[in-house]
Amino acid sequence: MNTKLLQISSTLLLALTSALATSANLARTAIDAPELARPGEFAVGVRTITLIDRNVVDVLRFDTAHGTAPRHDRTLGVDLWYPASVPAGARAEIYRDSLSGQDGKPVAFELPGIAVRGARPAAGRFPLIIVSHGHGNATVAMSWLTENLASKGYVVAAIRHLDPYSNPAGFPEVLLRRPLDIGFVAQSLQDALSAEGLIDATRTALIGYSMGGYGVLTAAGAALDPDGPACALVPGGLLKPYAQGGPLQKDTQVRNLKAVVAISPAGGGPLAAWGAAGIGAITAPLMLISGDHDHTIDYTSGARAFFDSAVNAPRYLLTFKGGGHHLGLGPTPAQMRHRLWDLDWFEDPVWRQDRVININLHMITAFLDRYVKGEASKASYLDGLVPDSSSGVWKQAPGTPWDAISPGTGDITVWKGFQRNYAEGLELLRADALLQRQ
Repeated sequence: MNTKLLQISSTLLLALTSALATSANLARTAIDAPELARPGEFAVGVRTITLIDRNVVDVLRFDTAHGTAPRHDRTLGVDLWYPASVPAGARAEIYRDSLSGQDGKPVAFELPGIAVRGARPAAGRFPLIIVSHGHGNATVAMSWLTENLASKGYVVAAIRHLDPYSNPAGFPEVLLRRPLDIGFVAQSLQDALSAEGLIDATRTALIGYSMGGYGVLTAAGAALDPDGPACALVPGGLLKPYAQGGPLQKDTQVRNLKAVVAISPAGGGPLAAWGAAGIGAITAPLMLISGDHDHTIDYTSGARAFFDSAVNAPRYLLTFKGGGHHLGLGPTPAQMRHRLWDLDWFEDPVWRQDRVININLHMITAFLDRYVKGEASKASYLDGLVPDSSSGVWKQAPGTPWDAISPGTGDITVWKGFQRNYAEGLELLRADALLQRQ
């Protein structure tokens, strides 16, 4: 084949590959996805709003000589996904953002979406979900989750935290601002979107990934240890007023909270943000999702310890066996596939990424529908499952379709909603609250 024909063939192949990837991204569910991963009945709209938190402490400009920090107005962008009425032929959003490259320079990327910017909201008042991304992440890199939940009748607000990721001295600001941003945005949107007629503020949930997990656990009531390493990292004792016994402790806490999801949550290990007992202050139903080979945040002192400590909350721990830290972003944009550092923002070394996404969508949907919407039927997707997914059995009758979905009834112990032979490599632990919620 001559060079020109080879170049044309290569171009066509790349175009075809790109089109197939775009199609897969838009669908958001793979052929082996468990039952509840599929999008819901609603079309999805998206808009971006700006909120200003007035007169807050500027940790990045802390004056070590005088032990003081100036104040400023903190501007936060919030991406809002919601059930919508979308006209035929409306153009779906293409999300554009960037993540830090290994050299500290931003790497721009694009992700195709299913939402239509500025679409008219669907009729009704929907539950509100606040989403907090990981350290240095971007809200649109979690659109796999935000769009899917919006299609199922939730209003989903993802905060652009503007982390100083490339500045090593900026981490104390993240420790302080995560729970405060979440509390501020939750209250602002509960008020504003209720007045708009879009949400039912009495049904609010939180979802956080990595440092966002630290943020939502704290905003859910986990009591920070005033003498612990996390508080010590923030200069001038600026985090201590929000810690256990502090005068501002309740300022971080979200009202009308019905459920919390924390994916690969930070806050354990060397940070020891809540000490030995602080997680026990959470009473809202809690779902923790983690890999047991997380090399960024230790599993044993992180999600596993949080599950054991959250004794006053009905709780679940979903573990991806052999999985690492990167369970919260995806799918991987084409621009992030050329260097390992860039790919590592999105991909797990062991688990297929679309598989992680679809398992998370299934389990998070079951959890939120049960505890936020009050759909009792969704309990069967969570409760009574064999802890080790691979130990489930299903003696199928002749003629059972190859892609049959487990009903999880009778002597069938394959996890409900999973296809036969595809509930593998997972563990789900469940525990009741010691104390009843008031």
